[in-house]
Amino acid sequence: MKIKQSEFVISAVGPAQYPEDGLPEIALAGRSNVGKSSLINKMLLRRNLARTSAQPGKTQTLNYYKVNTEVGELYYVDFPGYGYARVSKSQRQSWGKMIELYLKDRPPLKLVLQLVDFRHPPSAEDQNMYQWLSHYGIPMCVVATKTDKVSRSQWPKHSKMIRQTLGMPGHVPLIHFSSETGMGREELWSLIAQSADMTMNPPSEPANYAQETEDNG
Repeated sequence: MKIKQSEFVISAVGPAQYPEDGLPEIALAGRSNVGKSSLINKMLLRRNLARTSAQPGKTQTLNYYKVNTEVGELYYVDFPGYGYARVSKSQRQSWGKMIELYLKDRPPLKLVLQLVDFRHPPSAEDQNMYQWLSHYGIPMCVVATKTDKVSRSQWPKHSKMIRQTLGMPGHVPLIHFSSETGMGREELWSLIAQSADMTMNPPSEPANYAQETEDNG
């Protein structure tokens, strides 16, 4: 995917601050430090557009990034990370209400990317988020980040672990992604473009390895 321009637009805390131009929105959800900012930077080929931090829980708003691609425009919407113990209970509840309001009543939302760390079993918070999205029928894709940190021989084992822990049926995509190598970038862009009704060429990389391994048992 060719990116013509990308920019940070706004940190929103409620509907009054959401963009009103009706462009497709792709939301990113995941635990603190799972790699959401790194994924955005790699997807948009920008080094520091989304600021990464060693301090979990830094993102406290819905951060909008406007992206102009070769096939159209859309927004990435970065959610606050969940599951960070040092964040106060009241703050977690506030974030939860903000995210729930957005997810349940945001017509431009086309797809939620739920990021999980490929190295570890999905957490209780990961499971809750997946079940919540499934319950409300919100289109989603699970993205396994930091895939390059796991030897390729262990991919089938880790992919199966993620699918079983989350209760993922076979039709829900599981994309392997690495912000270091760029693995999964074109495959993910292809899915995003399809979800946002944008047309682009099929990805040149192999089909989803996780799906292949599951189909093969």
